[in-house]
Amino acid sequence: MTIRVLVADDQPVVRMGFAAIIDEEPDLTVVGQAGDGAEVLRTVADRRPDVVLMDIRMPGMDGLEATRRLAEAAPSARVLVLTTFRRDEYVFGALRAGASGFLLKDCEPQELLDAIRIVAGGEGMLAPAVTRQLIDAFVAGEVGARPRPDERLGLLTDREIDVLQSVAQGLNNAEIAASLGIGTATVKTHVNAIFGKLGLRDRVQATIFAYDMGLATPRPQT
Repeated sequence: MTIRVLVADDQPVVRMGFAAIIDEEPDLTVVGQAGDGAEVLRTVADRRPDVVLMDIRMPGMDGLEATRRLAEAAPSARVLVLTTFRRDEYVFGALRAGASGFLLKDCEPQELLDAIRIVAGGEGMLAPAVTRQLIDAFVAGEVGARPRPDERLGLLTDREIDVLQSVAQGLNNAEIAASLGIGTATVKTHVNAIFGKLGLRDRVQATIFAYDMGLATPRPQT
């Protein structure tokens, strides 16, 4: 299946550059471009993309507000946030609002293409260069608050909590299986159950939930 992509950025040259890279791929196609959040909403309703490449800092309705509205109006359209800033409070807001990924604009073309495919496939994507900073931001209190009660946590089994903690550490299914001594297929079943019970879309949202609940702590600085 061809993955349908909408490119949103307030700079036409940037939009065209991303679109040219994406349209070179046989399994990807750009179905529209937008220069602000309002245009994103209109174009998503008309073109129904699978993935929206979303610049956060746009005039008028910014990408953060557009992401919030898309999460409600078009949940099937997954948002991949693009930013020039490694520590951008707007990105944290976008992830909370329902974005499924986060990449820096200076990423390599192949990183961008891979991220689009990952997000379209239902997984979350965080740029490796900023994953550590995202975790540090939780610890510093820049993202989220102190652990707070959430009745959804009671829906999880002990094993599902173990898996959720492992997801928040950035482990993939094979690594989780090895650390917990269970099969990869079993891990996948647990991950899907966690998403369903908590109403989460992907691993990015699961990581945020785990830190909010105090289930995950940062790895020591090296």
